Amino acid sequence: MEYIASCVTGKGAKTRTSRDVAPNFYMADGSVGPDHLVHKDGVLLLGVGNPLLDISCKVPMDVLEKYGVKSGDIILAEDRHATLYDELVAQYAPEYIAGGATQNSIRVCAWMLKAAGRAGGACAFAGCVGDDANGAKLAECARAGGVEVAYQVDAEAPTGVCGVLVDPTNERTLVTRLDAANNFTKDHLETAAVQKLLVASKVVYSAGFFLTSGGPDCTALLGQHCADFGKRFCLNISAPFIAQFFGEALDATMPFVDILFANETEAAALGEARGWGSDVATVALKCCDLPKASGRRARCVVFTQGADSTIVACEGAVTTYPVTPLAKELLVDTNGAGDAFVGGFLSRLVLGEGWDACVKAGHYAAREIIQRPGCTVPDTCGYGSFF
Repeated sequence: MEYIASCVTGKGAKTRTSRDVAPNFYMADGSVGPDHLVHKDGVLLLGVGNPLLDISCKVPMDVLEKYGVKSGDIILAEDRHATLYDELVAQYAPEYIAGGATQNSIRVCAWMLKAAGRAGGACAFAGCVGDDANGAKLAECARAGGVEVAYQVDAEAPTGVCGVLVDPTNERTLVTRLDAANNFTKDHLETAAVQKLLVASKVVYSAGFFLTSGGPDCTALLGQHCADFGKRFCLNISAPFIAQFFGEALDATMPFVDILFANETEAAALGEARGWGSDVATVALKCCDLPKASGRRARCVVFTQGADSTIVACEGAVTTYPVTPLAKELLVDTNGAGDAFVGGFLSRLVLGEGWDACVKAGHYAAREIIQRPGCTVPDTCGYGSFF
């Protein structure tokens, strides 16, 4: 495997020159190689996870029927879906989005930080893609959203994609093919490109899905770095099955976790898997008390509950934060709400703000995203004028 920073060139692309480098970067020693990219202002947040290129299209119902999916399904692709993605690109004017749970949160954080005066380069992401046009498109979309990337490139597997089928009723059906996204290896974290980002970052974040690909060896490396240097390592449970079926990987990672995120369903699944019951406040406090690799700070646990109050547990106390109601007619799509909340939360964490400010920013980001299809953001962030 190979790696790249800031962009994927794809097969047959021309050699990159210094003018091809993102303007937020400079060459530390005059070299044009990706190992030498350094941000002028410093990376604040590094995400490591499973990148997917979302291919979103408005399609007639017969496309769903052709591929044997039901409106609203969220499924992994099977053999019968092999031609779906090429058909979407060829026939249905696709919108491309840099997706995957971790990358979604990093994009939202970059969008929020832009409104705070950090225009690009403060957020970075590492994951595994294929050496193909979709990998190049994914990097292009991420960079357009203010995220610098240091992708590992798998020459054998295609870039992971998610077909987003928007039918005439505006229902979204998601068909995901993971491919290269599942092939991240620990050695990529040790490359100069990723090490430069990791050393510069203040906070490192991964969604729980990464435990199924990179695994606990990767999260332990990231977490140990954060523990050694007084940074924060943040993890999201991401789905009930992570708590139910990847308990060993979660146990191996938890000592390094400074901030744990989950929604109420994931929190209940975690509590039931550990014999704590399903009360979210109880589960949050139990998670706070689990052994921790670094004693520099207490673990904080953040559980969202949709339209109900978010809870934050830390140092034996549970604080609740009401969610500002949204008129039903403004609600478009809740699928990206959790990723957006984390992105907003982290945008204030990396600036050194307290839990109140972090949760407020998380609520704002989630509120914006659920008024739009998918995990997409408006051109401008009005966070400063919202409250």
